[in-house]
Amino acid sequence: MDRLRAENLSPIRREDWDGRRAAHLLERAGFGGTPSEIERLAKMTPEEAVASFVDYAGVDNSHLLPFEESGFWDASLTQFPVSRPAATTLAENHGEAMGIKVKPAGSRPLQPVTNRFFYWLRATVLETRRLAFWWLDRMVRSNRPLEEKMTLFWHGHFATSEEKLRDYRKIQLQLETLRRGATGNFGQLLEAVAKDPAMLVFLDAAQNVKGAPNENFGREVMELFTMGVGNYTEDDIREAARAFTGWGNDDLTFVIDEARHDGGVKSFLGRSGNFRGEDILAIILEQKQTAIYIATKIYRFFVREDVSPAFGEALGDLLREKDYEIAPFLRTIFLSEDFYSEPSVGSHIKSPSELIVSTYRKLGLAVMPGIPDPYLVSKTLGQVLLYPPTVAGWGQGRSWITPGILFERGNFAREVMFPNIIDFVDPNYNPGAEIRRVNQNINAGMEITAATLEEGAAPSSADGIQETFNTRYASLVGYQEALRKLKPTPRGAAQFSLTDMVLDAGARTSAEAVDHLLARFLRVPLTPAGRDALIKTLDEQLGTNTLAEAESYMEHGLRMVAHLIMSSPQYQLA
Repeated sequence: MDRLRAENLSPIRREDWDGRRAAHLLERAGFGGTPSEIERLAKMTPEEAVASFVDYAGVDNSHLLPFEESGFWDASLTQFPVSRPAATTLAENHGEAMGIKVKPAGSRPLQPVTNRFFYWLRATVLETRRLAFWWLDRMVRSNRPLEEKMTLFWHGHFATSEEKLRDYRKIQLQLETLRRGATGNFGQLLEAVAKDPAMLVFLDAAQNVKGAPNENFGREVMELFTMGVGNYTEDDIREAARAFTGWGNDDLTFVIDEARHDGGVKSFLGRSGNFRGEDILAIILEQKQTAIYIATKIYRFFVREDVSPAFGEALGDLLREKDYEIAPFLRTIFLSEDFYSEPSVGSHIKSPSELIVSTYRKLGLAVMPGIPDPYLVSKTLGQVLLYPPTVAGWGQGRSWITPGILFERGNFAREVMFPNIIDFVDPNYNPGAEIRRVNQNINAGMEITAATLEEGAAPSSADGIQETFNTRYASLVGYQEALRKLKPTPRGAAQFSLTDMVLDAGARTSAEAVDHLLARFLRVPLTPAGRDALIKTLDEQLGTNTLAEAESYMEHGLRMVAHLIMSSPQYQLA
């Protein structure tokens, strides 16, 4: 592999194409796969192999089902209050909120409204988890892995979070936008995202009005989405914000309120005119730095972190030559000598989502297992889909790995090989200790106020309290109402047989079984000493080095070896 030159975008030659490079393409353009998938790619020409990823529009994906909503939403939630105090104040002033009327008499007249507020908070979180599970399942099942991988890239690039949006529908709509434009034209995708309701809400478009522009989107569109820090001025931010005034959303629809739009002349990146938001985006796309920034970021996601300034310019020039079309840009990258050169191979640290999906695809699974729960795994490993930590998305590369997280990645591998089915608790039905305590108190016959007192408080503390609503009780009722409607997430352990895999591969000895598992799971080889240790472990587990003698009971030993392989630093690399 040494003779292929780094930073050389010339296409790889047919004689340099082999199984190792096919496996590398499968890891990076997709999420990895089985030995048979690698073999199929290796039999193609490089051009055919790359086309099988990039030209996915004609690939049948009809087996994938659309996301099936639980039915939480109704139109009364369209103007959902920004907080519980806002909800109860609205109800006090108008006699109702979110379609729920204030009780005309009796105790806690605002309780139904408060219950309704917490119902939606719980419902949208639960549905967002289901949406993330559905997406991960789609990554595992898809015949178009590059489509999903680019959608994952754009989700981290145009990052919005349900935590602020409080509306899974907007997240779902944005995912559809990102998938639809995954390998299309970046300029078209940029405009679509700029007009996307999730982005408009996330970056406070409603507060960006004539005479009082909000700079959030104007700043982020340059700093994070197009050019990077240092390539514009504070004046450019202010003028861009003026151009985007009036942009907003009517629930899931983009709208422009002309009365709130600043129609004056703006000066932006050396140009002046009566610019609107679309004009700002067009001017940004004309900047050479925009192409360099986007091309380099895509390159780092698919190839490697280190990019010299000169090569960054070359990548930017390539993207501009392709008129910001992502598919032909990726085709050139995936066919290049650089992509298969030594610095590019086995140097990518898998993100948590890539780790999860690649594990299941390498095992040849057709569905995403519900045990271990991917939400809990993702949370532990540091990447919960649809909840990026900031508008800047997630860090990449070495930020994914610490000694503690490497240990947790090993725990994930153990859960895949030895799922803890007996002790499994579905996190969607686990509201937390506080809500459980209140529920137990209510079921024990306690009055609501007493049941919701701080733990350890004397029951007499409730004497004389006059409540218009009870927040802790509302949290419980909201959770109960949401759970009644929640569609269940499929729960089952991964179904696979390592015994069948090694025997189908023709392995006859423990050494050959270990070699098959190493070839299946790793792109970076173990040391000879590491391989020998695995063989010794399997021999001890089987009591023999002959698989025929141990065929009836060797699954457990094979899974122990697979766990060790998947816990290694090498398994974290693609």
